This record gives sequence, structure tokens and C-alpha cells, in this order.
Amino acid sequence: MRPSIFNDVIGPVMRGPSSSHCAAALRIGRLARELMNGAFDEVLIEFDRNGSLPTTHETQGSDMGLAGGLMGWEADDERLPVSMQVLRDTRVRIRIETVDARDPHPNTYRLTLRRGRERRFLRAISTGGGMIEVLNVDAFDISMSGDCFETLLWVRSRGPELAQALAALVSADAILAHEAGGEFMVEVKAPEFVSEQAIAGLSRAFDLGPVKRLSPVLPVLSRRGIQVPFSTCAEMLRQDAGRNTPLWKLAVEYEMARGNLAEGEVLAQMVDIVRILRRSIAQGIAGTKHDDRVLGHQSGKFNHLMKAGRLLNGGVLNRIVLYVTALMEVKSSMGVIVAAPTAGACAALPGAVIALAEEMGLEEDGMAKAMLASGIIGVLIATRSTFAAEVGGCQAEGGSAACMAAAALVDMAGGTLAQSVAAASMAFQSMLGLICDPIANRVEAPCLGKNVMAASNAFACANMALANYDPVIPLDEVIETAQRVAGQMPRELRCTALGGLSITPTSQAIELRLGANKATGCGSCGSRQPVTPSDRETQQAKRRRRTRPAR
Repeated sequence: MRPSIFNDVIGPVMRGPSSSHCAAALRIGRLARELMNGAFDEVLIEFDRNGSLPTTHETQGSDMGLAGGLMGWEADDERLPVSMQVLRDTRVRIRIETVDARDPHPNTYRLTLRRGRERRFLRAISTGGGMIEVLNVDAFDISMSGDCFETLLWVRSRGPELAQALAALVSADAILAHEAGGEFMVEVKAPEFVSEQAIAGLSRAFDLGPVKRLSPVLPVLSRRGIQVPFSTCAEMLRQDAGRNTPLWKLAVEYEMARGNLAEGEVLAQMVDIVRILRRSIAQGIAGTKHDDRVLGHQSGKFNHLMKAGRLLNGGVLNRIVLYVTALMEVKSSMGVIVAAPTAGACAALPGAVIALAEEMGLEEDGMAKAMLASGIIGVLIATRSTFAAEVGGCQAEGGSAACMAAAALVDMAGGTLAQSVAAASMAFQSMLGLICDPIANRVEAPCLGKNVMAASNAFACANMALANYDPVIPLDEVIETAQRVAGQMPRELRCTALGGLSITPTSQAIELRLGANKATGCGSCGSRQPVTPSDRETQQAKRRRRTRPAR
């Protein structure tokens, strides 16, 4: 699958605290719901005891995301904090168990859903930044990313023949016959579902079982024969051929090819995202509150002292710190944020870009171009590495964010393409090996400090690149190195809350205190977040951004 800026890098629009847990789990839950035609009365959720989820699924939002998805909600729905209770109120029986499944990926979700005599199984992974891959439906091995309309047809025999018959009837991106235990499931990936008329005709010739229709969960859909202009930094530089094309223009060219979009559509989608980010920054500075939280409101105090001249004179860097803090506080209070590239690292990139843009007097279209410039660097990372902290530690989140932000800042400053790439390389180099060790198992601290560090690193590396510092190692090689380092990290340091600051006595004491608050009904599970006008505007903007490839 070719990464898309709006699928894989900048997005989804969601509520915190974690895109790998909340947004990805919600998307998995929505697909599981459709596998049961929206009707089920029992759900078994299983996590591999050797993965990341047994220790993090409750506090980092997997349970909340799964429940919201099983209800059919969007990732920014205001009801998400109470989703599990709402699902239970529908009389659905829910069990969450830890099993010895020996799943290769640390973010593996196993869902078994029942209604009456019908039973369906789905196994899926969260790959980072809200992206997913379904690996199994029932006993069938598949690969489903939620980027097209999926029609699944069970048939007791003659699966390959059914696939051939479907190929003659429908226009599809792919038609696959899966076999398990002598039975077959035919999967049709297409721009639309297989029609009832076509299925009725096939049922006269084949012994069809159930037919299931799974809607896409990603905003930019896939299609057959996607050709993108480049997938590595070296290819991008060759594509430019010395013309010194601004990085944002290369991003637009890429996304036009990937998503089958017009230039205006690409820019408009990113402007929508910029508006959401600016509202979130303002909300954070004004003040946020959430019971299940390690840190209180800090951005307001920082803003007051900055305006009073009582902080060290950091210039635009102080505004960057303010905006990063504000975005992290919105995320930690279950407000609406944009995973850029993840929820845990949602603040470094947009905080740096929007702060500098305002300092430079740029309007929203200039901010959108900078975000696009960052997005194309993110595409290069997503193609060959990961954004998932459960796989690569915080280098995968904060390191990627710093890398993307540095390139965007150079692009905003009018630097050359070579300088943008150099800044990205230096920023990523500076954060290789960064561990993920959330205090009290919440995505707040030291996550805030790491986001501030990533943004500050991006700013410094942008200036270094503008001064023609030598990055020494090409960006492609740095991305490959990040992937190797990820494989060398111990499990305890990859967002499992089993190492680093997570296991300090203070961290454990805070976790116990917050857990006690929730148990007495004082935490997030017992509270309902108010719905603001900006929340509703966010949902409307997101719905406008959902696009399909032209047929």
C-alpha cells in the first residue's frame, strides 16, 4: 500500500490520548461491527500477554476506542470517554482477556463477536498513527487496511471459480479467493460494494454462505494501479532534477497521484486540518480539565509569564513551547487533536509550524503548505519505517515529528529543497534511540517534554540547515537506521509501561492514585465531556475531507 499524507501521516482527527490505541482500535472495532452487520450481543477481546496491550489497553484508550468503533462512532466523537459504558448499556456482554497468543506484532487485537448462532473472529494490528491492518477474518488469512469497499462472500466450495465469476461481473481493484479448512471466502476490494443483483445471480450458481460488507475507515481510498512519483528521498531529489521545487509542491504532486485528487482539494483538506489545530491551540491556552490526568493546566501560566517578560528570551521558541504545551493538554483532556504523525507526538510538528507561521505573518494557506511539506517527509518515513512507539520507541513518534517539522520550517523560510532534506536528516539523527516510558501509563509525561524537545530540535536543525550545516548521513539512510534501531530496542522501552520512568516509585504511586479515582467514579469513565461548537465544526470538517478516488 502506498502511504497517503492524509491517511498515514497527518491525521486522523481524533480524541486522545493515543492514536495507536484510540484511533486504531476504533477503526478495528468499526470493521468488526460491520462483520456482524451491526448486531451482536457478546464480544471477547484478547490481547497477547507478550505484546504492548495488556499493560496499556485501559489507560491509553484501547478499550475506549474499541467500544466506540463497535458502536459505529467516529474517532472524534464527544461520547468516546464513556463509550465502554454506553456499549454495556446496550446489553452487550464484554470480556477482556490476556492470552498467550505469541502474536508477532505488539499491537495485536483479537475480537470474537457472537449473536445467537453466528460467531465471527477478527485479528488486526495497529501499525502506528491510527493505521491498521486486518490479518484474519474467521480462519482466513487476509490483508485489509480499511482503504476500500470490501465485500466478503463465504462459499462452501469452488472459491476460485466464484472469484472468476465475480471478475466478469464487477470492476474491482482485487478479487481474492481465501481457503481455510476446505472452505472458501472470496474478498472483493473495489470502489463500491458488489451489488445485491450481482450476488443474487451468483447465488443461483454457487452455494453461497454469508455476505458481509465492510466500509472504508480511511479518508483517502485506494485504487488499482496507483503510481506515485517517488517513494524515497533519493527518488524525490531525482524527480526534482535540480529545479529546487518547494517541498510543499512535491507533496501536492505526490498526494494528487496517490489520492486521485486535484491540487485545490489537497490544499483545502490541509487548510481544514490547520483550522482544527488552531482551535485546539486556543482551547489549550484557555484551559482544559480532565480527572484522569497526571499534569494540570500549564500552558496558561506559561502564556502569562511569556507576555509579562518573565521567561528567558527565547523569541519564537517560547511561542513554540506554548503551542506544543497547549496541544498536549488538549490531547490529555480528551479534546480534539490531529495525529501528526501520532497522538503521542501530536504537538511537536503543528506547534512549531503554526508558531513560526504566525511569527512570520503567514495566513492559513501558508500554514497548510508547511504542513504538506512535513507530510511528504512523513510519507518517506512511513514507506520504510514506523510511527508506532510500541515498535520503535519514542524515536518513532517524536523523532519522526522532529524530522518532519525541521523540513517544514526550512520550506517556510524559503530554503532550498536540499536544505529541507538536510534539516530532516539532522533532526532525526538527534533522536535515534529515544525510549517510550509513559509515567503512570498515561500519554502525558515525559511525553510533553519530548514533544517540546522534538519541536526545539526541529527549530535548531532548520537553522543549521539554512546555514548549510552538513548532515553527513542522507535522509534515506537515517530512516533505515531508525528501523534497525527499533528492532534492537527491548520490549520494556517501547510503550509498554514496563521500563524507564514508567516503573519509578513515583510513577507507580501516581498510577495507583489515578486508578483509585476511576474506581470510585471520579475518573474519565464516569464523566461526560461537554460538546462545544468547535467540536461540532471539527466533525463537519472531517466529513467534508472524506474523499473517494474518481471512477
